[in-house]
Amino acid sequence: MNICVFLSAADLDERYTRPAKEFATLLGKGGHTLVWGGSDSGLMKVVADGVQEAGGRLLGVSVDFLEAKAREGADEMVIARDLAERKRLLLEKADAVVIMVGGTGTLDEATEILELKKHGHTDKPVVLLNTAGFYDGLREQFRRMEDEGFLPRPLSELVFFAEEPVGALAYLEESRGVA
Repeated sequence: MNICVFLSAADLDERYTRPAKEFATLLGKGGHTLVWGGSDSGLMKVVADGVQEAGGRLLGVSVDFLEAKAREGADEMVIARDLAERKRLLLEKADAVVIMVGGTGTLDEATEILELKKHGHTDKPVVLLNTAGFYDGLREQFRRMEDEGFLPRPLSELVFFAEEPVGALAYLEESRGVA
């Protein structure tokens, strides 16, 4: 399975890097391919290292103004013209999506895939990995949107919230019929 992971390129605390590394190891050992923003820094590097060390493949989609930070040694690296093309290519190449901790770029990517699902333009499973309760506030906001009629589909059809990496990958594999 090609699993797109949206996440930060920032250097982060161990409470975020440890679960990210754990997910990456599970992904690689499962024989899956990481589809990610292609960066070789911060949490993106942690995940790419973990996947590669565990035997998984790396498919990066960087963007021209970040090309200097793109990971050397990825199995495949595509350079997009701009962020919009990058998001489109990441989603095109993915069978499933995992949203890890991140900033505004990650939030932008997350809301785009959820908007596509909301309107029936994709049926790819989406998991929000809620490491250390990072997305508790967002989950509450999504629930409010659902409760007050802003979502035409149940929240559970749009995104699965996982508290641990093993639950995130298990949900994706089950959703895609991968044993």
